[in-house]
Amino acid sequence: MNKKVHLQDLGFKDYKETWDYQETLFKEIVDLKIKNRREEANLETPNHFLFVEHPHVYTLGKSGDMGNLLVDEQKLQEKGATFYKINRGGDITYHGPGQIVGYPILDLDNFFTDIHKYLRLLEEMVILTLAEYGVKGVRSEGETGVWLDVGTPFARKICAMGVRASRWVTMHGFALNVNADLGYFDLMIPCGIKDKAVTSLNVELGKAVIDIEEVKQKLQYHFATLFQAELIKEKTEA
Repeated sequence: MNKKVHLQDLGFKDYKETWDYQETLFKEIVDLKIKNRREEANLETPNHFLFVEHPHVYTLGKSGDMGNLLVDEQKLQEKGATFYKINRGGDITYHGPGQIVGYPILDLDNFFTDIHKYLRLLEEMVILTLAEYGVKGVRSEGETGVWLDVGTPFARKICAMGVRASRWVTMHGFALNVNADLGYFDLMIPCGIKDKAVTSLNVELGKAVIDIEEVKQKLQYHFATLFQAELIKEKTEA
């Protein structure tokens, strides 16, 4: 089992370009797995982890409700935002500047074949990272992602998650609000869940800006530990 994971930081990149790049990496892994099965080959399948920050964009999962986007196309244009229907699970999500988006594209046959365990470990990676800042992240039963103050009137989401898996190969991932403009969340019903607020790490810490590179380093460390993976940093970009 190959536990090496190629890490790329794509910087500030358009959502559709990044989605296409994800699809390319995803297809390469799936094609290798099909070849291994058909030809009884034993080719090693690679794993990838992409970090990226997107311009303002709203994405709707395949089971999502279009009614959870609260504005029309003209209003989106006025706000400098785009919209895409995509092939992950989950409902509507916002991505934008000040948010760390992570896309692990893993062959889970290299780790474990359990999609629920996969999601719980991604949540744990974020929970452990937040703990380093003195912020207590928790899970909310039946709601994927990481939350604060669940079970109180002040429950709020700090990290959204939505993944796709086929032949045990994953794509899409998580979005952690670090220095996010929370006003953009007012244009939708986040993840289709009404009456739940959204927050960002800088708001929780009462700071104007959090060092986003430092947060990425902490996420990498906890990901590598939880998945028993070896992260290999790549200099090339998509």
